[in-house]
Amino acid sequence: MNASDALNARTTSTRFPVGVDAALRSAGWQPGQWDIRQAEIWADTLRAHVSPGGHRHSVFPAAVEAWAEFGGLTVPAVSAPGRPQVAPSGVLIDPLRGLHLARTWSDLGSALDTEVAPLGAESTGQGHLAIDALGRVYCVDHTGDYYLGPTIDAALCTLTAGVRPHRLLSG
Repeated sequence: MNASDALNARTTSTRFPVGVDAALRSAGWQPGQWDIRQAEIWADTLRAHVSPGGHRHSVFPAAVEAWAEFGGLTVPAVSAPGRPQVAPSGVLIDPLRGLHLARTWSDLGSALDTEVAPLGAESTGQGHLAIDALGRVYCVDHTGDYYLGPTIDAALCTLTAGVRPHRLLSG
């Protein structure tokens, strides 16, 4: 192992698959990153917003933690060998992308029997992302509502690597 290999071994996270880790790092993420000040600004902005119909956003620890670690990142889709199940999508982690979707998140939370907060959007702008009080991540777009994974880590892998998400069924 040469010096470059040793450096790469020390700086590569084992938390994410290699391609997703590289995409996150290219977006500016580093293990241990934590911007609680920005997360609190987003939390205050969301708490203060009231939709025309009187809907308010939920803010809870799982959302604030996701915003603190990944907030502000635009993570590109992963281009890796193999065949994705669906088109990989880049991700923008910015809860204010869902600011005017308070009713949508309220309805989704009611259907799931949990609180839901905005998380961001697909970089194409087609889908909006939300996180629930347990840290599970969802996407709502013009084709339906989707479960992306039990954690933000799993959701980032699902979206950026082109893993088929699970469609939520209504009724």
